[in-house]
Amino acid sequence: MARKAAGGETDGIIHPIILSGGAGTRLWPLSRAHYPKQLLPLVSGDTMLQETARRVHGPGFAAPLVICNDEHRFIVAEQLRALDVAPRLILLEPEGRNTAPAAAVAALILAADDGHALMLVLPSDHAVAKPEAFRSAAAIASAAAAEDALVTFGIAPGRAETGYGYMRRGEAWGGVAGCFRVASFAEKPDAETAARYLASGDYEWNSGMFLFRARAYLDELERLHPAMVEACRRALADGTGDLDFFRLDADAFAECPSLSIDYAVMEHTEAAAVVPVDMGWSDVGAFSTLWEIGAKDEDGNVVSGDVLVHDVRDSYIRGDGKLVAAVGLEDAVVVITDDAVLVTTRERAQDVKVVAEALKASGREEHRVHTTVYRPWGHYRGVDAGTGFQVKRLTVNAGARLSLQRHRRRAEHWVVVSGTARVTRGDEVFDIGENQSTYIPLGVKHRLENPGTEPLHVIEVQSGDYLGEDDIERFDDAYGRS
Repeated sequence: MARKAAGGETDGIIHPIILSGGAGTRLWPLSRAHYPKQLLPLVSGDTMLQETARRVHGPGFAAPLVICNDEHRFIVAEQLRALDVAPRLILLEPEGRNTAPAAAVAALILAADDGHALMLVLPSDHAVAKPEAFRSAAAIASAAAAEDALVTFGIAPGRAETGYGYMRRGEAWGGVAGCFRVASFAEKPDAETAARYLASGDYEWNSGMFLFRARAYLDELERLHPAMVEACRRALADGTGDLDFFRLDADAFAECPSLSIDYAVMEHTEAAAVVPVDMGWSDVGAFSTLWEIGAKDEDGNVVSGDVLVHDVRDSYIRGDGKLVAAVGLEDAVVVITDDAVLVTTRERAQDVKVVAEALKASGREEHRVHTTVYRPWGHYRGVDAGTGFQVKRLTVNAGARLSLQRHRRRAEHWVVVSGTARVTRGDEVFDIGENQSTYIPLGVKHRLENPGTEPLHVIEVQSGDYLGEDDIERFDDAYGRS
């Protein structure tokens, strides 16, 4: 909670609001609906979400409030735990309604304690190569927000980019050096217009990051979209706690119009301000962007994984566990996962989303899930499947356990690869170790757990006339899924 100083002002503590929604379809097959780009390590060893949380962790920042999709809640919590970042709250959206309602819910939570609280709204899928420059810009924005400015961060354009929105700087904002009024917003321009913006020196790219007082944002939103604010109030009032999460009421939240902060507020307010900053920013929107910001070899290639290249130039090549060999390519994008191969050019990388949309329309699962599926207890990967059977490799985290469950249409065989498995099978509870196995008959209540301090690896062979994940009847679950 922001602490109040004399006169009702805050002492400058910034409350990060991290938005972890979206599917990242232009980065398919790496990014998928159930495990999107912000949860992936695309730029460094940390995931995009972790990099975002790390930038706003430390002196001057409160614990973050994270807003995410219900499907991702345990993954988000685990990635923050791995950083030793304890969030103020993880708020669960029943469906995505864009950034304006998400920020409104966060503002209502903060304003309940302190209407002067400074909130910094950050997408979780942006890369920032110069975090110190970002923090300096946040300090400038805080000073302007203390005077009720609604501040966005403007990125100094390095090229005539047609894929971003632009802002034109106006006069200085009061006495805050480095902050300016926004004279106008511009949609994504054509190439000629973008070149003119670049040459003028008066325009910045619109980063989609914001800093303002909670009450100032709510006041403008209530003026412009009162029904949205009322729906967010009801979504909070009728929401429910769920373990370490808070679940917004689905019916109330669905009544919010799906609007961005830009469209809902910034383009219609007299209080819009911009802090221009060179912080090495990228929205990581496509594989061409990953090539631009990646470390290149002497031929201009960005490679990741087990990759061999010969006579390849200015290309992005990534393999996930398989050897990838490329010969005679230029300006190419090649991405290999264990269930899909993408080949395109850097110029057409934005069009990858068409593939994801086509997969969804055809009812295929590759747009939605990876073969590795993450659960609160660990993860599993599909190894093989055929008529009446499928094989999975399960990894159960130390101290974790699956739900007590049963299946009506399949039986299961478990073989321990490493670790010790504690098995509940009907009225029996017993341990099995490496190279040992057990059988779970159809219809019998059972549970798998890891009593050890290292991950447990198990091969699971399922057999039956139906093997879908919806054939699970849970009786007891540590993660609230019963």
